[in-house]
Amino acid sequence: MAVDTASPAPTKRKFRFPTAFTVLFFVLLIVWGLTFVIKPGSYAYVSCDGDGAKPIPGTYEQVQVDLSFTDRLYDLLLSPVNGLYGIRGTATAVDPQPTELAAEAQAICGAGVPAEIVSPPGATGPYESGDLVGAVQVFFFVLAIGAFITVTIKTGALDAGIARVTHRFRKRGTVLIIILMTIFSIGGTTYGMAEETLGFYALLVPIMVGLGFDRMVGAVTILLGAGVGTLASTVNPFATGVASAGAGIQLGEGIGLRLLMFVVLTVITVLYVLRYARRVKADPSKSLIPAGSGGGGDVEEMSAAAMQEPPPMSGRQQAVMWIFALTFVLMIFSVIPWGDFFPSWAAPLSKIFMPWYFPELASLFLIASIVVGLVGGLGEEKMVNGIVQGMGDFMGAALIIAIARGVTVIMNNAGITDTVLHSLESIVAGLSAALFAAMMYVVNIPLAFLVPSSSGHATLAMPIMAPLGDFAGVSRSIVVTAYQSASGWVNLFTPTSAIVMGGLTLAKVGYERYLRFVWPLLVILFVAICAFLALGVAVPALGGT
Repeated sequence: MAVDTASPAPTKRKFRFPTAFTVLFFVLLIVWGLTFVIKPGSYAYVSCDGDGAKPIPGTYEQVQVDLSFTDRLYDLLLSPVNGLYGIRGTATAVDPQPTELAAEAQAICGAGVPAEIVSPPGATGPYESGDLVGAVQVFFFVLAIGAFITVTIKTGALDAGIARVTHRFRKRGTVLIIILMTIFSIGGTTYGMAEETLGFYALLVPIMVGLGFDRMVGAVTILLGAGVGTLASTVNPFATGVASAGAGIQLGEGIGLRLLMFVVLTVITVLYVLRYARRVKADPSKSLIPAGSGGGGDVEEMSAAAMQEPPPMSGRQQAVMWIFALTFVLMIFSVIPWGDFFPSWAAPLSKIFMPWYFPELASLFLIASIVVGLVGGLGEEKMVNGIVQGMGDFMGAALIIAIARGVTVIMNNAGITDTVLHSLESIVAGLSAALFAAMMYVVNIPLAFLVPSSSGHATLAMPIMAPLGDFAGVSRSIVVTAYQSASGWVNLFTPTSAIVMGGLTLAKVGYERYLRFVWPLLVILFVAICAFLALGVAVPALGGT
């Protein structure tokens, strides 16, 4: 008997887009290399009533930065450390104050606000004295959020709540789609609900099929529901929070515009999904998922199982859901700058806790994690393990923030940040405020492809883009909104997203068929976002001052 000794044909390896860590590593090396090429420079800076330092347009000039190769290599090696807890030398007042810059400085600060010309901020390092520029506050806040979400999931309350809502409205498909997309959207806008959605496909896809829809409806109810909420984040700590920290503003600035975007864009997305769902139910031949394209009997079998009534929520689980919701309500309330809308409220609220920032918010979620664990009946060991596991699960996102902030430190220490700003200043100088806001949105789209991590993208982009807003006369909160909208828009369809590809795989929906479904919605959302950014610029009280 002859034996076939021919070696098997080698299998072709599919290209896989590198992780955010790898992308940032190469960005770090490229930026470090550019510090040898780009000439250092600096603007004159103004401090408005002692609140940080802002560059004054038109004052850029080249400067000498004495860094040896050893110094630059040291900065490269310590960049993640500096990105986490680097200290930057404080800008000091220039004495005597240059009178030729007084008018420009006062214009930046606004009438009645004390304006003082200060020196550029100093170098950043772990042993410097001055202001903390590392992302350690945001880093720990992300870990605290991870602990809170994981402990809540371990109680079973979140899954049980979704299951009960789904079963209750199982015979009213249209109402069920509206409710579920709204729930997922709220999760996206408040805490960036993403990976947590993967557990719902096995439940919702069969139910949608059983209700006469197709698997596409089940997939997009989850994917677009959470996705549009994240796109229109109001207080999402991984997008809005990190970007606001990078821009040097409070988390609640610009929340009026973002809240309006959240409501309108969610309604648009829900109506878009409902239009397709009704068409498919009326005429199954209109489905983008043809019969026999996958799923088949297994989905039908799962549909029958999913239609069975889930066990009722226990009293503990109901209490956990109330605590879960109230925690986010408290966070939202505590970061909104109420004094900007109601000046008479500013004094009494500031005596209580207004406004909170990342240290207070991290403490809130840690305490809430313990309360949820106790109320949910996890016991001491499971609760502690849940907190540790949650922090571990979110460690990747936290580390990306530190590494991305390290890129900024390298640029600052080499004196090229202001040079990059100067090269962009001439581009934005002639643009109207509305056009500048739209440009910020468009520019962030390719960056979102390059750095799929929303927090890494924010940390990388904001130190450059936020000051550009100052030059164009656009509030930094508009720049933050433009960034998060671009990041969220790209993450609705990018094949580099594990949430998109993982969800479609679980729903047995081909990526190319999903693109056929979603591309008209993407166009609608693109135009709507540009219109909202223009509205935010036209109404400063809405977009943030």
